[in-house]
Amino acid sequence: MRYRFRQVLGKKLAPLYISVGGDMYCYDISRRESMLANSTFCRAGAKTVLWGCSIEPELLKEQAVIEDMKRYELITPRESITEAALKNAGITENVKMFPDPAFFLKPEETDMPENFREGKTIGINVSPMIIQHEKIKGITNQNYRKLIEHILKDTDNSVALIPHVIWKNNDDREALKELYRGYEENQRVIFCQDMSCQRLKYVISKCRAFIGARTHATIAAYSSHVPTLVVGYSVKALGIARDLFGNERHYVLPVQALEETGELIRAYDWLMEREGEIRKNLEEIMPRYCARAGEAGEEIKKLWKKEMKRQ
Repeated sequence: MRYRFRQVLGKKLAPLYISVGGDMYCYDISRRESMLANSTFCRAGAKTVLWGCSIEPELLKEQAVIEDMKRYELITPRESITEAALKNAGITENVKMFPDPAFFLKPEETDMPENFREGKTIGINVSPMIIQHEKIKGITNQNYRKLIEHILKDTDNSVALIPHVIWKNNDDREALKELYRGYEENQRVIFCQDMSCQRLKYVISKCRAFIGARTHATIAAYSSHVPTLVVGYSVKALGIARDLFGNERHYVLPVQALEETGELIRAYDWLMEREGEIRKNLEEIMPRYCARAGEAGEEIKKLWKKEMKRQ
């Protein structure tokens, strides 16, 4: 870590360092690296911040993780399950909860994909990450394909396949291509190209409803008042839905729980039966919720001023 961060340690040490990976502690490799980085910067004399995070409650039973959390000058969990788990572990003084920063992202107007029908298109996002967490091989893809068939056969809506992450070895487009196979000539099925997160949010905001796997794709939908079903695998999906609706049931479908090919259809139908009610609820709560996400920046300003005075 000293070698990796050699350009910002030593004489170039800054007073404050921020870890912006919200789920860095959700995966073994990134968790170890995050803990080492935090320890390295703290030993060097800097203050650290864990920004917009989600942490599995089970992880906060490990003493090494608890000690690492206490090193941070500030932790801003993005949902209440993580906040409660931190408090149960005795980590309270440096914890302040704010919604995920992505709620504050402003959409950027862009040309809509060909054949996209505003208000008559169901946005669909799937990721390699959720497929890795399925318990029955192939069940996720089967559920999504059944859902697409259901939308095309039983409604007059279109379907837009929308990628949100295109990293090497973790590319939503690869999973979406599997769903697109066989629909290439169907004008009611649209394969969206990658674009900036602001423009993707604009496209998602024009959907009638959104069925998504990537956290920030679903946040783009929530914050645009689009009724949303999350196909999730971790605490972040559960916690955000619970904070928005009071209960994650019906709003999150855990991919680990998928056992039958029609489960996604049933969850989608439940959502659409309450489409107006859900949209109205989001319209009421989102202005304050999104503003609250933006207020988190004030905490960084306070820390920065404090450290600059100390120096």
